Amino acid sequence: MDNIPTLEQMLKAGMHFGHRKSRWHPKMAPFIFGSKQNIYIIDLSKTQGQLKTALEFMTNLVKENKTILFVGTKKQVQKPLKKMAEEIKMPYVIGKWLGGCLTNFMVIRRSIKKYLDLKEKQDTGKLEKYTKKEKLNFERQINKMEIRLGGLANLAKLPDALFIWDIREEKTAVAEARVKNIPIIAICDTNVNPELVNYPIAANDDATKTVDLILDTIKKAIQNVKK
Repeated sequence: MDNIPTLEQMLKAGMHFGHRKSRWHPKMAPFIFGSKQNIYIIDLSKTQGQLKTALEFMTNLVKENKTILFVGTKKQVQKPLKKMAEEIKMPYVIGKWLGGCLTNFMVIRRSIKKYLDLKEKQDTGKLEKYTKKEKLNFERQINKMEIRLGGLANLAKLPDALFIWDIREEKTAVAEARVKNIPIIAICDTNVNPELVNYPIAANDDATKTVDLILDTIKKAIQNVKK
């Protein structure tokens, strides 16, 4: 892996800042370097190794034409994650996680089909025959479904892996993936249990620069494989 960020790049991105000492999870202890002003500092040399391992796993999946579902509903993650996932042509969830998305996938798939049918009717002008009020209702329905289902439109079967930004925030997604034995790659700050996932990456999960650096690293690694 040539494109793993240097320690200097990680430090500049603020990737080393964990949470306050009062908000830690003991299972994160092996990935903590120390503390400063009551804030835990993440050991970025370990993060580098974790990121390398995770990227190797992800790029191997891509080589086999397998699917990674990217999940990140935190405000600072939504837009960059959507942009990155669209650029590498992978499904994503940036709105509220739909309960049963993995454990009751066929029901979700029907909702996706309904959304795609409505979108196709809108795009081809088939909704023009309705009244102004009805068209407005359809538009609202489509917009609402777009947020919840738009990133899943091309997901025809269960994903082969999940990439999750902040497993505390996305605990339902984690639980469902574990039930279905779907491997999880995840950004783990100092307040979560990394043992819940297969490929933890210890890092600040709040900093915008960290979001950008990690997602850009993933994008480049996957694009290199797809060339």
